[in-house]
This record gives sequence, C-alpha cells and structure tokens, in this order.
Amino acid sequence: MLELDDVLEAMPRVRETSRHTPIEYSHTFSDMTGAAVHLKMENFQRTGSFKIRGATNRIMTLSDDEKSAGVVTASAGNHAQGVALAATRSGVDAKIVMPEYAPISKIKATQSYGAEVVLYGTDYDEAAEKAHELEEEEGRTYVHAFDDPYVMAGQGTIGLEIMEDLPEVETVVIPIGGGGLISGMATAIKAKNPETRVVGVQAEGASSVAQSLQKGERYELDKVDTIADGIAVRGPGTQTFEVIKERVDEVVTVSDPEIAMALTYVLERGKTLVEGAGAAPLAAILFNKFDYDEGEVIVPAMCGGNIDLNMLTTVVMRGLVATGRYVKIKTVLRDRPGSLEELLHIIAEKKANIYAIQHDRTSRQIGMADTEVEVDLETRGHDHVEELLEAIREAGYEVEMLV
Repeated sequence: MLELDDVLEAMPRVRETSRHTPIEYSHTFSDMTGAAVHLKMENFQRTGSFKIRGATNRIMTLSDDEKSAGVVTASAGNHAQGVALAATRSGVDAKIVMPEYAPISKIKATQSYGAEVVLYGTDYDEAAEKAHELEEEEGRTYVHAFDDPYVMAGQGTIGLEIMEDLPEVETVVIPIGGGGLISGMATAIKAKNPETRVVGVQAEGASSVAQSLQKGERYELDKVDTIADGIAVRGPGTQTFEVIKERVDEVVTVSDPEIAMALTYVLERGKTLVEGAGAAPLAAILFNKFDYDEGEVIVPAMCGGNIDLNMLTTVVMRGLVATGRYVKIKTVLRDRPGSLEELLHIIAEKKANIYAIQHDRTSRQIGMADTEVEVDLETRGHDHVEELLEAIREAGYEVEMLV
C-alpha cells in the first residue's frame, strides 16, 4: 500500500513542473458556515489542475526504453493536460484518448501542450478501453489517471503542502473520482497527523466510492451523470479503494445543484473560478454534508479550474435559479393593446429586471383571444420572487414559475 515515503520521494520530482499552490482564508465562507475555512487553491496550478503532479511523478520514473516508446492515457481533460505537459517537458511522445464529449477547451489545451488527442467513447471508461488498445498496438506505457502508485504519490504532495502551510488544520475535504487524489493526500495527511480528519466528496451522479464503502467491496456504476466532469468516473481503482478504506474517515455526496451553487459563490464572492470537481468540497461544507464544530479549521481542496465556457454558463444559471436570482414565469394575457404593459408595470413596481419576453398566440392551451407570455427575470432572492408572484396573482393573473 502507498506510504508516506512514496509521497516524500515524489516531492522533488513534482516540483520540476508544478507550483506550490496557496492556502487562502475565506472570510465569506467562514461566516457562512461558522467554520474557519481555508481554500487550497489548486485551481491555480499549472494546467489548471492537480493532475500535473501525478503525471510528472509517473513519467519521470519511466525507464529509458519506456520513454522512447512513448506513453498513452485516457482522461476527461485534466489528467490529459497533465500528462501532455509532463511528457513534453521530458521529451516523451504522448497520445491521449479523451471522450468525444470532453470540453473543447480541455481538448485544445491538451493539444497545445504537445500531445496527440484521440476522441473516443462517451465517458472516461470507454476512452480508457481505447487507450489500452493503443497501449498494446503501439507498445506505449499506459499512464493511469488514478490507479497507479506513482500517480497517487504525486497527488499526495498536495497533502504535504497543506500540512506544512497550515499544521493546525482539523479537516481536509477532497473530491473523489477514481480516488487517486484522495488516496495520495490521505496517506500524507494521516502520516503527518493521524488526528486530522479526511472527508471525501463525490457527485451524487458518480457516487461509486460511497456505494462501494456501503457494500463493503469495490463497486462500479453502469453510467455517470454529473456536471462535475473531473470526477465523473464509474468506479474507484483497485489500489485507491484499499487506501480509501483505511485512511479516509468519511465519504459524502453532493448534488449537481449544490455543486452549481458552490461554484457560483466562489465566482461571485471569492472572485475566482473553479470547475465542478473543484467546487464539490466547498459544496459539502456549505450544505452540511458532514458534521463540524464552530470554528473548526477546514481546508477544501479546490482541485481544478478547467471549466468549459458553455458549461460555466449552464452552471452559473443553475446557481442563480437555486438562489432565487433568476426566474422564468408564464402567464396568459388578453390579446389586446396594453395588456402586456399592465403586467410589466407590476414587475417594474416590484423592481425585478427583465431579461427576455416571449409571446405565443398559437398555444392550444389558451383561448383564441388570448396570448401566452413567458418572462425571464432577474430577482434578488427567494423572498423577492415570492413577493413578485403574490403581486401578479393579486392583480388577477394565473402565473406559473417555469424555473
């Protein structure tokens, strides 16, 4: 099993390519939760993710023959960029298999670091099957995204940094996909201080580790479904699961709307960008997915900041909806001059801002003399939404909230 010495040996190799990322105290999230929340800003890492650490450690331990033959791997995006950069810096040819629906920003970034990208499959697991085929056909070394002791040790260097920079930390919260990050970090953290609690976080739609722990054995999902593509993995690794069972204190899950809200809070209040996987640990704290004491020193590992702009738009909109900052309503008006103005007057009085208006006279669910209207609105929270809906209903309208 992975041990502290493995992580310590990885540190000088990892420093060849990675940054020692900062830990920043957050007044905002500390006030919101009652804990002392310090953010481990791994989203500031080179390539935008922690994955460069494990990839570097693995590639730098290849034999000369293995380096000459090149490497191959599968990734949803972050591991791809890490392997691409680490391989290029070591003069090793890299071929990366990514799911066909991987964010275009991650595909282009991987190519920019010097790797050849092959698009295959709908998720990480299907891409991995293709990568193993290339491993056999071309004699390349497969660099596993998580189930590799060198990769795990490289990721564990984050744990060493946390314990060095904030030795008083009481709880570290870490996202889990296949388990490479948390197994490496937990190994380092528990070796440095066995009393420091390690909490793992998974998306509800990719909760293989949480279910594996409940079943008492390694379990793989048939499919995954989450906005957090960085942790969208069907099952934990064989090696990572053994470490998780022994060294992780608790594993919890968060929903996609909770991840979206946490991401939105980080963007708006923290003035920084994280991806879904990076927001998951903070979501677990904000939505009380595990117990913690008033003033407890907690470090969520903000593991990456590589989010596709289209996904970012969707996530931010979901966050606004969930916090009552955006709402879409539908009502029926008489199809005559001035009827829309009357509705808009009510909206203006309640100080809601209009994004968009749609008229539909063709709906079969309304009368021939009526028109159906949908209005997208910027609001100031759930109380403001309720106040607005009440005013519209009091004016005689039947109104439906669509989002």
